[in-house]
Amino acid sequence: MDRLVDLAKVLRSKNSGPFEITLDVLFDKPENYRRVADSGVINIDTICKLYQLKPKDICGIVFFEKGLGIKITYNRAVSSGTCCDRDVYGAQQHAPLMDILIP
Repeated sequence: MDRLVDLAKVLRSKNSGPFEITLDVLFDKPENYRRVADSGVINIDTICKLYQLKPKDICGIVFFEKGLGIKITYNRAVSSGTCCDRDVYGAQQHAPLMDILIP
C-alpha cells in the first residue's frame, strides 16, 4: 500500500466561494490516477470520516480522467472570513488526505 501523498503530484485545498472548500488531487502519471480511482478509496464515507462531515455536507466528488485529477467539494462549517474561521482561504485543509492508504 502507498499513501495518497506519495502517488499524487499535487494535493491542495482552496475556497470554492465563501461557503465551500474544494480539495484537488492531481496526478502526473496516468497509472497513479487510475490506481487511486479504481481503488474506490476516495468516496463519501472516507471524506466524511477524515473531515468529520455528514454525507449531506459533501457537494461532490468528481473523477476527471482526462485531467488526471479528483475534485472533492464540501460545505464549510463556518463561512470564510467570519468569526471562528481559522483558514480564510481554505488553503490548509488538504492535510487529512495525505495519509489515505491506496492498495
